[in-house]
Amino acid sequence: MAEDYPQPPAWVRTALLEGMVIPAHPLALDHHRRFDERRQRALTRYYLDAGAGGVAVGVHTTQFAIRSPQFALFEPVLKLAAETVTAWERAHARRIVRVAGVVGPTEQAAREAALARDWGYHAGLLSLAALPHASDAELVRHARVVAREIPLFGFYLQPAVGGRVLSYRFWREFAEIENVIAIKIAPFNRYQTLDVVRAVADSGRGGEIALYTGNDDHIVLDLLSEYRLTTGGREVTLGMAGGLLGHWACWTKRAVELLEACRLARRSGAIPQQLLVLAGQVTDCNAAFFDAANGYAGVLAGIHEVLRRQGLLENHFCLDEREGLSPGQAEEIERVYRMYPTLNDDDFVRENLHRWLA
Repeated sequence: MAEDYPQPPAWVRTALLEGMVIPAHPLALDHHRRFDERRQRALTRYYLDAGAGGVAVGVHTTQFAIRSPQFALFEPVLKLAAETVTAWERAHARRIVRVAGVVGPTEQAAREAALARDWGYHAGLLSLAALPHASDAELVRHARVVAREIPLFGFYLQPAVGGRVLSYRFWREFAEIENVIAIKIAPFNRYQTLDVVRAVADSGRGGEIALYTGNDDHIVLDLLSEYRLTTGGREVTLGMAGGLLGHWACWTKRAVELLEACRLARRSGAIPQQLLVLAGQVTDCNAAFFDAANGYAGVLAGIHEVLRRQGLLENHFCLDEREGLSPGQAEEIERVYRMYPTLNDDDFVRENLHRWLA
């Protein structure tokens, strides 16, 4: 029954459908690999001042290891972000969409969803990586249990970093869950991206479920593309409303400007050549940040390194000491910095860093 599924405030669904930048929030650590609350708070302030419409916390970019008993950081990280967002909202009279990562087997995922709800998060970004062999029916049952705790933000995570292939049939049934409000499409694969788009179109809920790109290798073209499908005897047009991206955890002010440029271009029906040029440039930067050359081994450290260069983080450390920059990755980041100097927001960070760290 619909009443079994909590719904978000109406403004949340409206804002997601209109489109926004949602950075996937990293984890700030000091030189002893301890949680650095001051810099964690500064990162959140940076995203909000840059114009992000939401934040995603406790997700892959925040490091799944925060849930490990030896670190026990899942609740502290969610709590700090929620408190920082609340204070910012009061000061700026603007509401922010809060998304929390939800992972693990059903019992764990439901528990995380309830915790996120209690801390004021509007949706749970539901990872299915912990269920690699579950059938479509089992995955949908899992999702429905979690949905009874918090509205769902679906998540198609690419297999290269722990995700699994998810069928059209799964997404078609997932779209019928009453409080699915958005889906992050991040398989890094055009065919699988279309599976999700087609499933949402066929569900008849295209006007209710916001589609967000998580394809960090295809950001600009995802934001510019429209999908026109004939379903149920009528033509349906869908597109990516915005992005929930690890790539947007850095250079965020430029991401906000990019999303607005893509929205204007789609409305006008004319795509400027410069945006098509920019598409390749952004993908090249992502290859460096995410360490695509080494199978994404340095993906988290790469994002951290960019933020370290800007002064937002002290270092590029991860909780797992085995995770770091790959050989040559720092040089690749330096290369894209030199090659595409207009894509960074270093000046914006430099002007405001002292305030965010206060």
